[in-house]
Amino acid sequence: MSIDPRVDIGHVHLKVSDIDRALAFYRDILGFDVTQRIGDQAAFISAGGYHHHLGLNTWESRGGGPPQPGTTGLYHVAIRYPDRRSLGDALRRLVEAKWPIDGATDHGVSEAIYLRDPDGNGIEIYRDRPEADWPRAADGAGVAMVNAPLDLQALLAEAG
Repeated sequence: MSIDPRVDIGHVHLKVSDIDRALAFYRDILGFDVTQRIGDQAAFISAGGYHHHLGLNTWESRGGGPPQPGTTGLYHVAIRYPDRRSLGDALRRLVEAKWPIDGATDHGVSEAIYLRDPDGNGIEIYRDRPEADWPRAADGAGVAMVNAPLDLQALLAEAG
């Protein structure tokens, strides 16, 4: 039995230590809109008017530190941009804010930039290539993702 292909991930909640600091990243740098805020306990943010793509809360984490290496938890949350130009614009905002980037990879199926939010949560911002352009296995029976360097300067130039 397989899952219905129409199922998708509607939103993710992240534990953060400080709502204002988290919003300075997600709202002010990445550009998400705040749809609701509950004082210093939670903020709900989205792109395009959805009720929320990300929930940021301090319910169990106010003043806490980042997760320790070697523990379980969220590896990263991936934020998909609709096209190369909008991903380049997000990269431009990160560069202007002097936000550190952990890595950037061309996976063949997508172009991805990896970083951490102020609380150490892993973030991937990426864009998918059209499915017709995905690299395929030699026998044609599947996707053949790769890990090649992503040209960040070309991506910035695309932002316009």
